[in-house]
Amino acid sequence: MAKRALVTGITGQDGSYLAEHLLSEGYDVWGLVRGQANPRVSRVRKLLQDVQLVRGDLLDQGSLISAVEKVRPDEVYNLGAISFVPMSWEQAELTAEVTGMGVLRMLEAIRVCSGITASRGSAAGQIRFYQASSSEMFGQVRETPQTESTPFHPRSPYGVAKAYGHFLTQNYRESYGMFAVSGILFNHESPRRGAEFVTRKVTLGVARIKLGLATELRLGNLEARRDWGYAGDYVRAMHLMLGAGDPEDYVIGTGRTRSVRELVEAAFTAAGLDWEQHVVCDQNLHRPAEVDLLCADPKKARTQLGWEPTVSFEELVAMMVEADLRLLADGHDPDHDSSWP
Repeated sequence: MAKRALVTGITGQDGSYLAEHLLSEGYDVWGLVRGQANPRVSRVRKLLQDVQLVRGDLLDQGSLISAVEKVRPDEVYNLGAISFVPMSWEQAELTAEVTGMGVLRMLEAIRVCSGITASRGSAAGQIRFYQASSSEMFGQVRETPQTESTPFHPRSPYGVAKAYGHFLTQNYRESYGMFAVSGILFNHESPRRGAEFVTRKVTLGVARIKLGLATELRLGNLEARRDWGYAGDYVRAMHLMLGAGDPEDYVIGTGRTRSVRELVEAAFTAAGLDWEQHVVCDQNLHRPAEVDLLCADPKKARTQLGWEPTVSFEELVAMMVEADLRLLADGHDPDHDSSWP
């Protein structure tokens, strides 16, 4: 029989790419959605016609138990979160409930449905659990590059909530013998990235300027540096983690950082434009507590999982600009509809 996977956050960037990858591997894929009124559900149904949907909410323990009982998955990928970092200051409590406590509720649903009541010595035959941890947990970094053993110092409510979920995943692995792992993913982007994220904000801004729909692009800190990769590469790492012999946590990234300025330069170059004629720096767009430098050391994933990124930074940025040019030329408004390029 085909393996079954349950994916939370199925309507987001990572959920869609992961579902595509798992379907290509012969899985039966189920996506957890809060309700059929979710405007992104139609987007998922159009793109991923073979994905089955089940109702559930990371805020509701009972609904997660019902979903796990109905799907009876071999693997659970917890990608659901309030993941836009600036919003986490405005909705700190909700971020804690969804991004942090949601991990506890899903782990508990798996534990209850698996009949785990005490410590076990082996994770054999259990539901395998993947937690989407984040490089934002490192925050004010103690060392560069960051590895699986680098201490955390999160600089946002989002980073704090992710750290809670990360340690909880470790705790359930150690306390109950569950096959529970965390992927500490560094920034990963694609044409499906939400319009509120800086990478997509830049590529959409470039596309609007190129098409004569705008004349300027307002941005915050151009010197912040991130390790940016392609989301389609990173979901392969998630799958590899749950297919490994032992449950371990892994840092996933390219190992090379770029500044927001370099992102801007690459995007405008891809469209044949001069960025200095259009970009305006706005102090109001800076974070309350900035994370200045994040850089992955993915050696463990490379040596133990055989994982390598396949899309370069320049290829990724060009891909996003081209996709947004097509999207806007077709009359779609990414800020107000649920279309994916």
